[in-house]
Amino acid sequence: MEKQKLLIIEDDESVRAQMKWALSGDYDLFFALEAEKAIQILRTERPPLITLDLGLPPHPHDITEGLRVLGRILQHDPIVKVIIVTGNSDKPSALKAISQGAHDFFTKPINIDELKTILKRAYYVYTLEEEYRRLQRQKDTQPFEEIIGTSANMQDIFSTVRRVATTDVPVLITGESGTGKELIARAIHSNSIRRGKPFIPINCGAIPDNLLESELFGHEKGAFTGAHMQRSGKIELAQTGTLFLDEIGELPLALQVKLLRFLQDHKVERVGGRETLDMDVRIIAATNRNIKKLIKEEKFREDLYYRLAVVTMELPPLRERGDDLILLARNFLQKFSTDKTLPKALSIEAIESINTYEWPGNVRELENRVRRAITFSEGPLIKPADLGFGTFEETSQLDLKKAKEDLEYKFVSMAIIKHNGNISKAAEELGLSRPTVHHIIKKHNITH
Repeated sequence: MEKQKLLIIEDDESVRAQMKWALSGDYDLFFALEAEKAIQILRTERPPLITLDLGLPPHPHDITEGLRVLGRILQHDPIVKVIIVTGNSDKPSALKAISQGAHDFFTKPINIDELKTILKRAYYVYTLEEEYRRLQRQKDTQPFEEIIGTSANMQDIFSTVRRVATTDVPVLITGESGTGKELIARAIHSNSIRRGKPFIPINCGAIPDNLLESELFGHEKGAFTGAHMQRSGKIELAQTGTLFLDEIGELPLALQVKLLRFLQDHKVERVGGRETLDMDVRIIAATNRNIKKLIKEEKFREDLYYRLAVVTMELPPLRERGDDLILLARNFLQKFSTDKTLPKALSIEAIESINTYEWPGNVRELENRVRRAITFSEGPLIKPADLGFGTFEETSQLDLKKAKEDLEYKFVSMAIIKHNGNISKAAEELGLSRPTVHHIIKKHNITH
């Protein structure tokens, strides 16, 4: 395996000798005693890792030159990982350097095992950021611009999208709530011969049963109380394009029969109407429910299932997507950051918290937590608490009112995410009234 490059900026000969002895077997080492040599090596060798002693000539007794070099390094390459070398008595200087963009620090005398661990973790973070930067460079040519994923299971999904996009067969997308089913449906549409034509989504679980038929099939004037004018349904609006039926498992049985008839003959008759309209519409459906279980319970028609599931795609939950977690978190961080003078970055602790959390709300929950972190973080580094994570010790120091508010935010957010923004279902699960849930949403500025 090719060794990774490590630049050691250090004017103490004994420290250089110790690091050479300890690290030469694992890294391709480069040494610099002062700023200009260091910048030259950075430009020619492009090392991903740098250790930096802040006390450099011509000011070896203060941190002026070290901080200046740190700034030049990060200006040249913002994602290079700079680890500060400091004495036990000068940790404040190391923390100041971290606030200005350094990645981590270690103390003299050097603990070799500790140093190797810090370098290993730093390189891991570098590889994630470099991969994200590569994806950003490919964005203009990437056919799935809004979907980020380098994991093997997502690459399989992308491969399936490319194949089914060239056909016109119905597709059923399954997966937990928040996994990005609508994004995949849009990707299929935008890569098909119907791109440029309408993409019309409808959430079958968010519309009351008595209104859903009219939403899908349209209605004539006077068809029912309140029908003051003729209205086209979602199927008509999707003419020559794609209709996306989200949460198809929530569709009432009576409407399942009518949808099945449409899939068989591609004709629509508005509610209260007699005219039959020929439709050229591709159908993509999605659900987070177990359709085969619903069929056994006689809550979903088996013949409709086979009409919809000519091709089935199952999206992986976020917890099974490996390094995609951090790539997505960094993407949301960039997407929602507005303070250009103080860019936000994930701390090592935040990365560890993201990687160990189960993510029941999947990508949607990650997006909401990152947006929350940007609001609550006080410095350039996002910490676990900013993301809504915390240890028992941290929680025990909160006052009762703050703890209650945090729990209130957490449970209402998770219920809204779980039910895909359906406030009525979220309120029912929480045992609260709709007005109470709306009050909590407004109070905590919860997005849904």
